[in-house]
Amino acid sequence: MAIQVLDQNTINKIAAGEVIERPSSVVKELVENAIDAGATAITVEIKDGGISLVRITDNGCGIAGDELPLAFLRHSTSKIKSVEDLMSVSSLGFRGEALSSIASVAQVEVITKTAASLTGSRYVIEGGEEKSNEEVGAPEGTTFIVRNLFYNTPVRRKFLKTSATEAGYVNSLIEHISLSHPDISFRFINNNQSKLHTSGNMQLKDIIYNVYGRDIAKNLIEINASTQDIEITGYVGKPAICRGNRTYENYYINGRYIKSAIITKAIEEAYKGFVMMHNYPFTAMHFKINPAILDVNVHPTKMELRFSKNEFVYQFVLNTVRDALNTRELIPEVRVEAEDMHSLKHMEKNVVKERGPEPFEIKRQEAVIAEENKAYDYGEKKFYGKTIKEQEVPQAAEQIELFKDNLADERPKKNYRIIGQLFDTYWLIEFEDKFYMMDQHAAHEKVLYEKTMRRMREKKMTTQMVMPAAVLSLNMREAQILEENMEAFTRLGFEIEDFGGNSIKITGVPAGFPAMDYKSLFLELLDGLVEDGLIGDLDMITDKVASMSCKAAIKGNNRISFDEAKELMEEMMEADNPYNCPHGRPTLIMMSKYEIEKKFHRIV
Repeated sequence: MAIQVLDQNTINKIAAGEVIERPSSVVKELVENAIDAGATAITVEIKDGGISLVRITDNGCGIAGDELPLAFLRHSTSKIKSVEDLMSVSSLGFRGEALSSIASVAQVEVITKTAASLTGSRYVIEGGEEKSNEEVGAPEGTTFIVRNLFYNTPVRRKFLKTSATEAGYVNSLIEHISLSHPDISFRFINNNQSKLHTSGNMQLKDIIYNVYGRDIAKNLIEINASTQDIEITGYVGKPAICRGNRTYENYYINGRYIKSAIITKAIEEAYKGFVMMHNYPFTAMHFKINPAILDVNVHPTKMELRFSKNEFVYQFVLNTVRDALNTRELIPEVRVEAEDMHSLKHMEKNVVKERGPEPFEIKRQEAVIAEENKAYDYGEKKFYGKTIKEQEVPQAAEQIELFKDNLADERPKKNYRIIGQLFDTYWLIEFEDKFYMMDQHAAHEKVLYEKTMRRMREKKMTTQMVMPAAVLSLNMREAQILEENMEAFTRLGFEIEDFGGNSIKITGVPAGFPAMDYKSLFLELLDGLVEDGLIGDLDMITDKVASMSCKAAIKGNNRISFDEAKELMEEMMEADNPYNCPHGRPTLIMMSKYEIEKKFHRIV
């Protein structure tokens, strides 16, 4: 077949295949353009998942009428002029492919007006062909209307999901963008129903409330840290709101929703010991990073980012998140939930009803209940009939989070009282006006884990010699991993000798643990390294130490004495993180006197 040059329409459709995958891709490109245009209010409307209609309206700077045809040419952009500009690009869209790609596979209409123009312009382009360009009356800003996506490429259209699924992709996108730009008011309308509306008041916590709801918003830890080339602000979630996937693990770099393997790894490493395995935290973190240390990625999706200083970025993010977690009280509180409040109110209403109140009396009570629930949602409570602010209610909705008021205080802890043991597993403890339950296995596991990690950091691990020595045969891969990580095993307390051929001899094991099967433990650690790859540094073997601690800790259903429980409690309160075992399970749960009195209806 003879070599020939493709026509422009075919070229545009090929390019569209890279840029426009589904309706959410269209929304992403147009919303990013609106943000770059300086908009402070953006409305996104879709129908049929965005397949039949996408309408984006903004109050940005608009596009000059004579520049509209030029805007739909490939690689036309106002963001950069030369390759050197890529190193300092700060806008969200800069490749100049979006509009030409969208116009090649859909019917597009643009209505726009700049502040300097007396009239606006209406431009229509379908399948890459210009249909009309005329003056119209219009407000300042731009409206893009995209109809019948992939109408001229039916094969692509067949690969789209259902309308509901495609709408879900768009909704998720708008949530991410609204969190990345809390200074912009976003509104999302799906099939004529408003699904999201943010205020644009620059308060990130308010946006989180709008997007994720009250349960997430009330379990946040604020972070604010900066160092050379990097500034981090935003929120991370308490371990109580972790999820089974990374859906809520969000961060934004220079205003853009981007994924970075380095940042993700640092965040999840910081949460180790706070959440259970295969659970992931909630984060909404904003990064301002010097473009000089970014590896600029011009891939159409712009979703991956790399750094020239990987280790520096990793350590800073890890330390920032871990410091935030370590400085907060993280004991889960058992509280009267909203359903209990409703049950209580309905119980009271039914008692009155049996006495035969007038209908207006029931309505009045319902109105009171509704008002109380409304007050509950906005930081006020009813306390003995008096409306008071949140902080005035003793332990009402959220435990006090100052270390000086908590059980894990640094001051001498002599005024708590161990009441007894429940189910041979849980210890009941009274401290001031709070009631605690301690899981003896989780607590002992935490104590052993932190002792071991401390000794490793301080290079004070001791070794217990074993007789007879354990002899093991390794395959080539296992032998290589062991050789390259021998220092890590030595720091753990193992003494390992070559025994000839493909065999090794274990003559020493970590000291300070109760009797256990060290041969199985060694193989478990080695198998983990073979599966995960080389570890190289101390931080990467924390899950192995956690496994060691779990095997050695007191089990549930094992009776221990009061003195042993008191000693365990004293040791746990000296831990850096006394709130969770190494796998993330809580060591303690708490219920305040106030909540207990609620349960017994002493407080209504």
